[in-house]
Formats: sequence, structure tokens, C-alpha cells
Amino acid sequence: MNTCIYNTPLALGEAAGEATAQLIRDAIASNGFANIILATGTSQFETLKELVVAKDIQWDKVVMFHLDEYIALPITHPASFRKYLQERFLSKISQLKNAWLINGETDALQECKRLGDLIQKHPIDVALIGIGENGHLAFNDPPADFQTEEPYIIVELDDACKKQQMGEGWFASIDEVPQRAISMSIKQILKSKHIICSVPGARKAIAVKDTLEKEISNLYPSTILRSHNNCTLYIDENAATILNAATKEKIKWIRNN
Repeated sequence: MNTCIYNTPLALGEAAGEATAQLIRDAIASNGFANIILATGTSQFETLKELVVAKDIQWDKVVMFHLDEYIALPITHPASFRKYLQERFLSKISQLKNAWLINGETDALQECKRLGDLIQKHPIDVALIGIGENGHLAFNDPPADFQTEEPYIIVELDDACKKQQMGEGWFASIDEVPQRAISMSIKQILKSKHIICSVPGARKAIAVKDTLEKEISNLYPSTILRSHNNCTLYIDENAATILNAATKEKIKWIRNN
């Protein structure tokens, strides 16, 4: 895994967004199409802003999946990830070939099967992801299931995850956060040819430190990214504040004035 540190979330997002755009262009040039995974949440704001204005992407050759969605949360709710993607991505680009959104308002087991069947027919070229404050990838909270081969699974959200969702302003109280969600599995995420992981902000500093410095373990789900040959972690200076000196020496620092 490669790691790059930028001085601001904006600079991070511009770099991650352009890297993603180029990977999409490259996949279309090589294969005639591109299959992508998008993430949601505050960590993706700047990256998606850059991606939607990227030039020379043939969006009609792109198939999109995304990482997760709450179970039984209406699409009209401000925290709905379908709503997030409609507003911040799909409404700002030309028509995709397909956008396979997770419907958390239907039978969850059937939805996992539907999406699993679809994604297995669409090998992923590039995945945009983030890391939760508790180290989760998608909604795979610790201890994450590193073994399941199912592409999408039903998960119970832990308290740390719920507190993050409330802290980011998506819910007014922790009691409003749904108990369960549909999540892409760890193994499915790792099947992506390329992973672009955007993690800005001081609130993610512990998670970033754990990602880079802990032993790979399902107790720290994001550590598994270090096993992927084509994963780049994009962080800002605030997210890097508590890294040890040895870790910082191995990282590429990019300062934009």
C-alpha cells in the first residue's frame, strides 16, 4: 500500500479524484468499459467533487456499485447513502451505463443476493473507499469478517460506528442510527484492481495510525488494505498527527501552496 499526505482535505480530494478519473479512463481504453465502487460519508466530499468535473470520461461506459446502506432507512432521509450518491454524484454527471444502488428498504437477504450476483459479473477496476473512526471498511466493524466469500452481507453496527454517524451530523442522536446495514464484504472490496482510500481529518488520526502501524487483524479492519498491491491511502496532515516517526519517514508528503 502506498500512502500520500496532503496539507489540506481539498488537496487530498483533488489528487484522489484525479487518480480515480485516470484509472477509469485507462479501464475504458483497455476494456471498453469500467466498473467502479463508490463510498459515501464526509471523507468522500472533496474526492467526489473532483471526480464529477473530470474531463474525458465516457460515463455511459461505466457501471457503478457502492459500499453500503442502512437497512429500513428511507431514501428521503438525509443519511441515506442512495440519496447522498444521487445528489453528489449521479445528478452531476451524464448517464451511467448502470448504477446499482443498494436498496435497504426491501428484503435485505434478497438484496444481498441480487447485488452479489451483479457484482460477480462486473470485476471492479477501481474502488473509492474510506476508513471509519473504528477502523471499519464499509460497515465491516471490528471484529470484521475477513473470511466470508459473500459479496454483500448484513451487519450489526457497533456503538463506535453509530457515534461517528451522529458526530458527522447525519443523525440527531445515537438512538436514531439504524441497528443494521447491508455492507460490501472485506473480500469483495479487496477484489478491486485498484483501491483509492481517502481519509481526511483529525477525527480519523487514530484509525490512520492503526491502519499503518498495527498488525493486520480483523480487530483493526483497515489494516487489511496493506495486503492489497494497488491500494493508495490519501490522508491530510490532520489525519497524520499521531503517526510515529518511522511511519512518517516512509510516506510521501505532498504540500500544495
